[in-house]
Amino acid sequence: MDDPAITLIDEGAEGEYQARVAGTAAIGRLTWVRQGEVLTTEHTLVPTEIGGRGIAGKLVEALIVDARAQGWKIVPQCSYVAAAFKRHPEWADLLA
Repeated sequence: MDDPAITLIDEGAEGEYQARVAGTAAIGRLTWVRQGEVLTTEHTLVPTEIGGRGIAGKLVEALIVDARAQGWKIVPQCSYVAAAFKRHPEWADLLA
């Protein structure tokens, strides 16, 4: 399986990470809203067509990499992102 192409769509006060898999039009998304340097994750959505490939995890990993690089803090309102933070205590410094 090819890794999905992850893209950050940043519109200032809100944005999302999008995951695209070659050969399909389906798009996985992790949406967020921003207040200053704090991102509150809202939803992680992966269509059934591309499910079961670790897409949601890759979306969260992209968020974590960018948060570290940009100095962002994260409020994991999305249940998937909250569960990922529990599995990765090394990310605790990114919690707002």
